[in-house]
Amino acid sequence: MNKIKFAFLLLAAVAIYSLSISNALQTTHAQKNGDGGGSPAPIKYPETKKGDVVDDYFGTKVPDPYRWLEDDRSPEVAAWVEAQNKVTFAYLDQISYRAALKDRLMKLYNYPKYGAPTRRGDWFFSTKNDGLQNQSVWYIQKGLEGTPEVLLDPNKFSADGTSRLGSLTISHTGKYLGYGISEGGSDWNEIHVLDVATKKPLDDKLEGVKFSSASWRGDEGFYYNRYPTPPEGKKMAQKNEYQKTYYHKIGTPQSADVLVYEDNNHPGEFHGVGVSDGLRFEFMTRSDSTTGKKGNAVFYRDISKNEKDWKPIVAEIGDDDYGVIDNVGDNFLIETNHGAPNGKVVLYNTKTGTWKDVIPEKPEPLEVTNTVGGKLFVTYLKDVTTRAYVYSLDGKLENEIPMPGPGSAGGFGGRMDDKFTIYSFTSFNYPPTIYKYDIATKKSVVYRAVDIPGFDPANYETKEVFYNSKDGTRVPMFITYKKGIKLDGNNPTLLYGYGGFNITTSPGFSALRVALLEQGVVYASANMRGGGEYGEKWHEAGTKLQKQNVFDDFIAAAEYLIKEKYTSSAKLGIEGASNGGLLVGAVTNQRPDLFLAVHQHAGVMDMLRFHKFTIGASWISDYGSSEQSDAQFKAIYAYSPVHNVKPGTKYPAILVTTADHDDRVVPAHSFKYAAALQAAQAGDNPVIIRIDTKSGHGASSTTKQLEQTADIYSFFFYNLGVTPKL
Repeated sequence: MNKIKFAFLLLAAVAIYSLSISNALQTTHAQKNGDGGGSPAPIKYPETKKGDVVDDYFGTKVPDPYRWLEDDRSPEVAAWVEAQNKVTFAYLDQISYRAALKDRLMKLYNYPKYGAPTRRGDWFFSTKNDGLQNQSVWYIQKGLEGTPEVLLDPNKFSADGTSRLGSLTISHTGKYLGYGISEGGSDWNEIHVLDVATKKPLDDKLEGVKFSSASWRGDEGFYYNRYPTPPEGKKMAQKNEYQKTYYHKIGTPQSADVLVYEDNNHPGEFHGVGVSDGLRFEFMTRSDSTTGKKGNAVFYRDISKNEKDWKPIVAEIGDDDYGVIDNVGDNFLIETNHGAPNGKVVLYNTKTGTWKDVIPEKPEPLEVTNTVGGKLFVTYLKDVTTRAYVYSLDGKLENEIPMPGPGSAGGFGGRMDDKFTIYSFTSFNYPPTIYKYDIATKKSVVYRAVDIPGFDPANYETKEVFYNSKDGTRVPMFITYKKGIKLDGNNPTLLYGYGGFNITTSPGFSALRVALLEQGVVYASANMRGGGEYGEKWHEAGTKLQKQNVFDDFIAAAEYLIKEKYTSSAKLGIEGASNGGLLVGAVTNQRPDLFLAVHQHAGVMDMLRFHKFTIGASWISDYGSSEQSDAQFKAIYAYSPVHNVKPGTKYPAILVTTADHDDRVVPAHSFKYAAALQAAQAGDNPVIIRIDTKSGHGASSTTKQLEQTADIYSFFFYNLGVTPKL
């Protein structure tokens, strides 16, 4: 079964596109690229008023002149947004190849995309996108080779395709689907129930759901989490607190749902309930990262004995993580990093309360553990690439599952009576491929492969390099490029990074990125501290008072690319989204001379106030808080992008992107950052902000994704001085 574990990172959403490139001085790039656009006149930015708000943090007075931009539903802010978009799109409209570039992206993206199938009885459930559908469609088929039939088509949720599937889970026998509908990319979901046999929705409708899906208890009902209804007009920005867990019985109104758990003494706590595949045990996890704690508590009850009270496995929330993998009789297999920063698998004895190592900690970080067909399927990261193994339930290594090459593999799910498991593999020059692994023969075969139009992997190569950061730490980085490039320091290069929340920036394929690679752009992905590439110690080394390490690692990656003559500062662009947006904002302030162009998407840019909006307080476990201690305030204040923009600085060309339905990292972060930069810019490079509508933390539809990517690529090509051959 899949591990019963509830991850509450909630920032992650690594950029869907992960793209960008470099800039040149706005007054010279037209002559460089010869695109006939002419040298543009200096941009006249909309006037942004400054207020007189000043906050006091442990005796330090901090002005916040753009506080008024936090009210993104006010008419005044709406007028500011309209004026900024007018400037931005006037700038983008002058780029002569922008439409042709979008056409090229559409051609590259127009291929069938498949999701790995999930079994319930004789039936398999999976997704497919024909190519340019706004949303992937769910299908059902009998047997792996059966004829797929449409089961649920999210493209019918809204006329413009911006309402998407926020979650989908399948009941125990496959009788029902519980699916969440998100409007315009918001994290808020409305859960509905589909009868699989009739392919028709039931009357069940559950509102107020966020960061939750239907967690089925057999076929009769499911558990889910919801928040109190926000006041009118406050849904997109109000702090999310007092989450409650309910049980919903199929065919009953939401008003009849049974409250399972709440904790009104800890408003920032997350909790959830999962059920074992055998339907014998229920598990509840609790976490509260608003307190700065990274781990969780976990409880259980035996529903075969009709137990009502929760018994603790781990009673208190601390810094250690626990995820129940499965039960073995009366005992539980659990994945944990308690006393093992790289993770291990243990067996918890319910009668004695004792723990026994089943798979001890290894030098490589443990990534995924599932039970399928009476075996343990375990993956590890070796220098950011996946290694997959099969163990017996008592921890004996049986065999390794060979991968096609260095890259990322995921999946390995299923049930204890399955004869095989399904996994997917990808890398920077290896399109996502789905494999079927037969447990008896220990062999993998390709189940689904894709053909990307116009992409020949033989034309590109990827290599992993290692460089030293400022303090000597060895950091990995992947570099992908067209074969035959010259290391003469003149290659346009995009450097991407994330560096936070124990999230690994894994090798992965992007069809849209081909539009960069085929034009000679070098793509580099740095694996800085703060991520999960080398376990919890690597993660901790990029958090709270040590967050500067992440920025140092990224700057060192750029310096390595320049030193090794892949590129130069006049040809180097950077990009990051969400926590990665914070990253590129911070390093642009610290080293504006090092980069040519910057794309910042939906970043956490006001580090003094991030915890005051929606789910932001849950990031305190990684960032710390400006209000919890003077030391944390000083560390955060030293790099907070909004607060470290320096007037009179010649900044690179900067494109900021955000969206009106981003209720994870609210648009105010990007609004305030763009306003500060426009006021401070002393050079000729553009500082523009693109504010999308009916879209969220990531693009809400394929159409939105393609439009946004075309604008991002056009911005970077234009400032880089490259005329793409389209």
